Amino acid sequence: MGQFRTVRDFLWANRGQYALGLLWIIFVDCLQLIIPKILGSFAQAYANGTLNVSRLGVYAGIFCALGFLVGFSRYRWRMHIFGTSRRLEFELRNRLFSHLETLSTNYFNQHKTGDLMAHATNDVYAVRMALGSGLVMIVDPFFLIVTTVIVMLNTVQGSLVFFSLLPLPILALTVLFFGRVIHRRFILVQDAFSALTDRVQESLAGARVVKTFVQEHAEVQKFVDGNRSYFDRQMALARIQSIYNPLIQIISSISFLIALVYGGVLTIDHRITLGQYISFTSYLGLLTWPIMAIGWVINMLQRGSASMERINRIFDQRPEITDHEMAVEKRELSGEIEIRNLTYTHRGAATPSLKNISIHIPAGGRIAMVGRTGSGKTTLVNLLLRLFDPPPGTIFLDGTDIRQLRLRDIRQAIGYVPQDNFLFSQTIAENIAFGVDEAKQAEIEDAARIADVHDNIVEFPLSYETMLGERGVTLSGGQKQRVSIARALLKNPRILILDDSLSAVDTRTEDRILRGLNRVLSERTSILIAHRISTIKDADLILVLDEGAIVEQGTHEELLSQNGIYAELHRKQQLEDQIASGDA
Repeated sequence: MGQFRTVRDFLWANRGQYALGLLWIIFVDCLQLIIPKILGSFAQAYANGTLNVSRLGVYAGIFCALGFLVGFSRYRWRMHIFGTSRRLEFELRNRLFSHLETLSTNYFNQHKTGDLMAHATNDVYAVRMALGSGLVMIVDPFFLIVTTVIVMLNTVQGSLVFFSLLPLPILALTVLFFGRVIHRRFILVQDAFSALTDRVQESLAGARVVKTFVQEHAEVQKFVDGNRSYFDRQMALARIQSIYNPLIQIISSISFLIALVYGGVLTIDHRITLGQYISFTSYLGLLTWPIMAIGWVINMLQRGSASMERINRIFDQRPEITDHEMAVEKRELSGEIEIRNLTYTHRGAATPSLKNISIHIPAGGRIAMVGRTGSGKTTLVNLLLRLFDPPPGTIFLDGTDIRQLRLRDIRQAIGYVPQDNFLFSQTIAENIAFGVDEAKQAEIEDAARIADVHDNIVEFPLSYETMLGERGVTLSGGQKQRVSIARALLKNPRILILDDSLSAVDTRTEDRILRGLNRVLSERTSILIAHRISTIKDADLILVLDEGAIVEQGTHEELLSQNGIYAELHRKQQLEDQIASGDA
């Protein structure tokens, strides 16, 4: 049960609630132990001919009072134990999500969304059941079995109790064997459910691509295959449970058979009274639920243990990138960037992604980067944001090694518009204001105007209150890019990074956006990454990257005069523009 170490603090903090619940359970069990005694007394009074209407009314009143007390007590223990287990589910799910938010981006590159969703739903539910119903089934059956056996020994001959309970060791061995099998099969079920959830999430998120490539049938088949795998594993678990539960009932029925035959013989021989026989069989009936519950509790605890083990694997993960112990607090950064002899190799890669990069960008400076796909431009940006950790002594902000600065200060100072623009399923206004705690409507609209998306937004019936679909599917590619630019601008960062953020807009729209950005970019350090020369030609310094190294650098005019890669790229784009103009 070491898997539940993660929730040990919660269990200790709520020990009072659990203790009260268990006390109510014990009280209910004590009340149930009284009922067979009264039934035996009632039967013996009938056998002796002493039962009359008045005494019958007394028995009826006692049964009604006991029924009310049992019902009320069961309500109390359910509120204490089930209510606490619900709070556990709530807090564990919150804690799991909070922990996921602390993990580095590389973790999400290696783990599927559907699998993580299954952890937060099915696995948390299984833990709640184990520490709610499972806890009840640990205490209730064992207390009831022990006390019932003691009372039975004081009611009838020990030989009858002994022979009637003879099947119990077989029952214990059965429970232990099936418990291990159920544990293994439940882990396989949860893994299959994770895979199925991920398949559904991925297919629905990519619905447009699926329809564009006419792959609906193929996606349905993939879902059917995943669903079949989940079904097969569920059936494998169900087959074990289908054998297990009846087997428990059969073993308990043997006890009843022994009691019926042997107890009947003792009653006929007048070695025990009819009242004692009725009480004994009633007590034996009380043992049916606890005996079956032992099977259920093993099943439930095994499921909860397997799920807790899966959740613990997430909690055991630590973010790869964290604040240094002696991190320097710099809430206000001017935006000076210096990169010194930076060479960086991705984990598992054979060759470096960046080689001996050295750049100095003064506060307020504007540089641009161009290069083929895979030349290292985005990797360099990710290192600036510390989404990856650079080698010590290679990247500096305002003269301080970036590894010595707090992550919050670095990322608060940088406004980043990535290639893949992610928008949330919220209103347009909420998406633009995502990085700001309290943004005024006028500020949101100003940012949208600079990004040249304001006129598009107001054309929607609900304007800025328009709800976006998943990943912003309501908008076109160019509109999504411009909303993302507005979001970065509203943050008012000291450093603005645009990573190929105008690729989905036409040249006229690009020109309007750049004119609007010129005023903003003059007030802060900016890094522009683009494939179009028109986007970057006004930068103070342009870097040409190839295979992770800076192969050319200079202003637009200087690079054209070098007649190298940049000049070749410029000539190709001019030719493309001329062809496009001729076609128009």
